[in-house]
Amino acid sequence: MSAEGPPPPAGPRRLPGRLLVPVRTKTGVVLLHDEASGNAYAVRLKLTKEVLTIQTQDVICVSASNRSANAPSSPPSPVANEPKYEKRWLDAWSVPLSMARISRYRAGAETLRPDAFQVVALDGVSSGLLQFPSTQEHAGWLRAVSANISDLTLQTMEMTNKCCSPCDQVVHMGWVSERLEEADRSQTFRPTFLALKGPSLYVFCTPPVSILDWVRAEKTYNLCEVLFKVDKPQLPDACSRANLGFQDPDFGDQGPHCFSVQVGRGGSHSFSVELGSELAEWEVHFQRATFMEVQRTGSRTYVCSWRGRTLCLTVDFALGFTCFDSRTKNVLWRYKFSQLKGSSDDGKGRVRLLFQNLDTKQIETKELEFQDLTAVLHCVHSFMAAKVASVDAAFMDSQSVTRKFMHSS
Repeated sequence: MSAEGPPPPAGPRRLPGRLLVPVRTKTGVVLLHDEASGNAYAVRLKLTKEVLTIQTQDVICVSASNRSANAPSSPPSPVANEPKYEKRWLDAWSVPLSMARISRYRAGAETLRPDAFQVVALDGVSSGLLQFPSTQEHAGWLRAVSANISDLTLQTMEMTNKCCSPCDQVVHMGWVSERLEEADRSQTFRPTFLALKGPSLYVFCTPPVSILDWVRAEKTYNLCEVLFKVDKPQLPDACSRANLGFQDPDFGDQGPHCFSVQVGRGGSHSFSVELGSELAEWEVHFQRATFMEVQRTGSRTYVCSWRGRTLCLTVDFALGFTCFDSRTKNVLWRYKFSQLKGSSDDGKGRVRLLFQNLDTKQIETKELEFQDLTAVLHCVHSFMAAKVASVDAAFMDSQSVTRKFMHSS
């Protein structure tokens, strides 16, 4: 059983791709499960905006009731003076929710624990594995804890952005689970903190808690040169809403919800999140952050070659494609984005671009070789998507894989 407190006076915020989620206070009795021993015992959860408190039941001594000073005197009763004992829920430990993460998966594996999750604080304090009595209870608690963590993350972002320039603002950040491939080709998973800030995607082992921490990222990638891709869930149409975070409250949010980030030189990261609504948020914010970076930077130039000649290719938000000699700077050819009709590559360094001549309507082929072809192709994709989005406000929504599923029932 659980009880929910009233939402705070401030109105709930609307998140991309999800229903209105008010900050909630909740209480309820669940099982705390020890996976090592297999034992479980009842605990009481108390959720506030900033903390999840775990309470255990204990017997405490309650002093005998005091007699009124105005009451008529009577012989003292031995029973009345005896101490009384009561069972009460007492705070055992608390998990701060700021920068906390939720995990429904077994450690290091992609196996969902049914109707269970744990909450781990930034300092490592864990709630332990919390087992809920029903799928409905589990879904309600999962959404409530997730919403409170998300609101606290937004507060941290706002504080960080006050110290950053307008071109270096945090657009989105949060915990994900990263799939790692070991030398023996087995797969393990680790918690990873991602952030979209200014021109870059940041990959952290632990969240940045100060401005100085941003230079300690494990990896950074320029947003113009990465490609975000949602792993489409293999779901029948009737189940799409339920499994992408827009579910009926009586049913749980079934995972995994996965996406990949393809980077330069053929590299790639594979991530998963706990809720379908989180996946929708990452997709929308990646599109937004990339669009903003394309508009900020305006153009990117890459050194390339063809038949022994060193050239440069500029991808420009306003002009399209321009190829020029790296030594003389003489322009060899120029095309608008709309003139690109197709492309192919050899998977190594050579790309063939097919442009339509505006006068003759004929297809003209241009071949170039790059040291990092993947980064160039991602950049072309980013600039062309931003160009279309700049003239079609509904473009990014129409390209959202998760939104297509969430509105398709």
